[in-house]
Amino acid sequence: MSGSASGDSVTVRQEKGGAGGGGAALSGSVALVTGASSGIGAAAALALAREGASLALVARRRERLEHLTRTIGERGGASLALTADLGDAGQARRVVEETVGHFGRLDVLLNNAGFGARGAVEDSDPEDWDRMVGLNFTAVLRMSHAALPHLLRAAHEGPRGVADLVTVSSVAGRVPRRDNSVYSATKHAVCSFSEALRQEVTGRQVRVGLVEPGMTSTEMTRGGSQAASAHGMPQESWLHAEDIARVITFMVTQPPHMAVNEIVVRPTAQEH
Repeated sequence: MSGSASGDSVTVRQEKGGAGGGGAALSGSVALVTGASSGIGAAAALALAREGASLALVARRRERLEHLTRTIGERGGASLALTADLGDAGQARRVVEETVGHFGRLDVLLNNAGFGARGAVEDSDPEDWDRMVGLNFTAVLRMSHAALPHLLRAAHEGPRGVADLVTVSSVAGRVPRRDNSVYSATKHAVCSFSEALRQEVTGRQVRVGLVEPGMTSTEMTRGGSQAASAHGMPQESWLHAEDIARVITFMVTQPPHMAVNEIVVRPTAQEH
């Protein structure tokens, strides 16, 4: 696929520096990150922690979440590991409730969990389609619905005067390509949902943002048929998870009067 591969798929390269505090932009805030056990999710969690946020980390793989919580703790931050399969209809509300129950609030939701499977329509497994629709789109709907009351409350009562709901999509939602039809369809749907939701809540100080990465190096994109998405672009030119984490952090640390609603970020060498 041409896109983010944002699920649990790759070990995060560690960066220097401690968790944010004091004058950090997100000091006192709580962020919930899905697909947080590796890749873009883990990199984003570390970046948000450096800005002072406490983290609720959601993914299927408990051991990787626990490793990330230890890393955040060593850097002076606070985090909570929540094992969940967001393909299950009841899991979204549970992880939001556990986050608010533990930290007392929710200021930032990062919808990052995702799944991709390439293949021509006639050769594809419909079960892969179900999983892509369930995780890339339906889980975003459920997580957003469960989080919104808390985000609205944080925007009204919190010290930042704003809350953020960010979804990691993909350039595949903008530029459909052969052998990537269903994945592209789920990411296009996320784009439409995000814009409509933005119009519903922007007047109440909840910013809705969409990040659309191009070819990003993760376990999923590097292995097997997914590497075909690069269309010959050398792997050393692909984006890294930390690149996307910086974009997400930029989006959620703007002053409350400013909303960055959509960012497309591609490797310099990527044509489509």
